Amino acid sequence: MTMQIADTVSLSASNSQARAHAAAARNNLRTEPRAVRIAIITLAVLFLTVFVVLPLVLVFAQAFSRGILAYFAALAEPEALAAIKLTLIVAAISVGLNLLFGLVAAWAIAKFEFPGKTVLITLIDLPFSVSPVISGLVFVLLFGAQGYFGSWLRDHDIQILFAVPGIALATTFVTFPFVARALIPLMQEQGTQEEEAAISLGASGLQTFFRVTLPNIKWGVLYGVLLCNARAMGEFGAVSVVSGHIRGETNTMPLLVEILYNEYQFVAAFAIASLLAMLALITLIAKTVLERHLDEGQDASDH
Repeated sequence: MTMQIADTVSLSASNSQARAHAAAARNNLRTEPRAVRIAIITLAVLFLTVFVVLPLVLVFAQAFSRGILAYFAALAEPEALAAIKLTLIVAAISVGLNLLFGLVAAWAIAKFEFPGKTVLITLIDLPFSVSPVISGLVFVLLFGAQGYFGSWLRDHDIQILFAVPGIALATTFVTFPFVARALIPLMQEQGTQEEEAAISLGASGLQTFFRVTLPNIKWGVLYGVLLCNARAMGEFGAVSVVSGHIRGETNTMPLLVEILYNEYQFVAAFAIASLLAMLALITLIAKTVLERHLDEGQDASDH
């Protein structure tokens, strides 16, 4: 009996020493010399200052360089108001379509097994690997006057390119991975146990989705919608190809910024750019809040 107690005490002591050595090893791996830490932090701060903070400061400084009255006068121009209105309309259309697609695609990929699942995931990631300009050219080849559907559209007096539908299509294509990519890993991590329990209790598919699945992914949905909306409002390449740059009609805010800057209307250009910068700052703050909610939800599910 005494030997067993001694062995137990010895084993406990050895385990404690092992844990202490492991903790010391981790601390040694995480601890860098003070000079190295200062250098790394300084480099990061300088990088953020030069590439993030300084450009934002310059945008707002140029926008208000002639006073607040000139700033609001530039935003009140009919061309600027038309660009803001068009940007909001296109963003609403693309976000709505991507929300619907993202929910359906994420639900199918995370909850079911079916042939072509890998192909669908690859197609979702396609806009990340294709240049926006190339995607815009694809729509020109499809819906242009000499495109695949061009003659049919002309015969039926349907305008896709150089109009709101073409801009909305190009923006939707560029932004459609965001909602799906925000939801797929979240729904895969949650599994299918709660949905199976709801169905076993007699709930229909739609009831299961709206009462079980959707409440569990609401923060992920908002996160994806936020990123999708920010990208839709700031999209330039694809929209530039399909818009036609018709002043007062098909120019979104990023396109108008370029036009005004090339015409040396710097205050007006930076005034519109400041709105996009404000959108970026709001997006950053909202993104931080949503990430905190997502982390809290993940921690709660782990416990």
